[in-house]
Amino acid sequence: MTSLEGGTGRHCHNAVSPLHSSVYFAPEPEDELAALGLERGSMVYLAGRAAPLGAVGAGTVTATFYNFNREHVQRYIPAAWTLTTPEAVLTARLRGTDRTLQRLLGKEALTSTEMSEAAELALHATEACRREARPLYAANAELPVPEEPHLALWHAATLLREHRGDGHLAALAVAGLSGIEALVLHNATGRAPTSALFMRTRGWTAQQWGAARERLRRRGLLDEAGDLTQAGTALRGEVEELTDRLDAAPYDHLGPAATARLTELAGSFSKTLRAAGAFPAVHFGKG
Repeated sequence: MTSLEGGTGRHCHNAVSPLHSSVYFAPEPEDELAALGLERGSMVYLAGRAAPLGAVGAGTVTATFYNFNREHVQRYIPAAWTLTTPEAVLTARLRGTDRTLQRLLGKEALTSTEMSEAAELALHATEACRREARPLYAANAELPVPEEPHLALWHAATLLREHRGDGHLAALAVAGLSGIEALVLHNATGRAPTSALFMRTRGWTAQQWGAARERLRRRGLLDEAGDLTQAGTALRGEVEELTDRLDAAPYDHLGPAATARLTELAGSFSKTLRAAGAFPAVHFGKG
């Protein structure tokens, strides 16, 4: 039994997570990693996110990222580690993050008391995160906390994001959904990026996408048109509920009032990020 009402932790996560994920769409981190010799695009993304794990191979990255085609990952990992080291990537990643947040949030926000308060609250929440069976969280948790408040907040947001993400993958496995099946089911809601974007960024072919849709149809999760059935909607709800339960500890540790305050502060910073164009317009729908 958790002390917070259902969805409270998820609401806080949704406010905090953009502070981490904004770097995936910004030019500064990609420029920093490309300067190390990494190929822009998938190699930069895969190496940048996997670097806390060390110089791991494609198998480890495929397992921990879950919804990427292994053949796609193999094109870039472990080749990235012949061009640079995980340690250099981590240094460049943080440098690019600093530049990104300075540009998008501005000096006034970065030096504000609200930024320091948000960083303190988010780091306090991470004290209750668990390392067991959470490889991406555990790897990032080994990294030092940056001194600057805005980078400390980004670090904490990364920990909270990967902690929830690791738990979400466990929930998908319990639901019997493969990586591509999870993408297809998500795409069927009409509130996710298009299938073309998912296939391009995760390395799936149209044939593989169609085969996954057929498997989901046979399970009764999609109808003939590829839309969610009642059973598909219910399964997605079960996955999110289990994800919430697995991610409750940091927000229970923070408590209701502090969780609400972190949600308010992080939500304000995330709103500023969006207004500054941190996230590109993405085509949504099943197409």
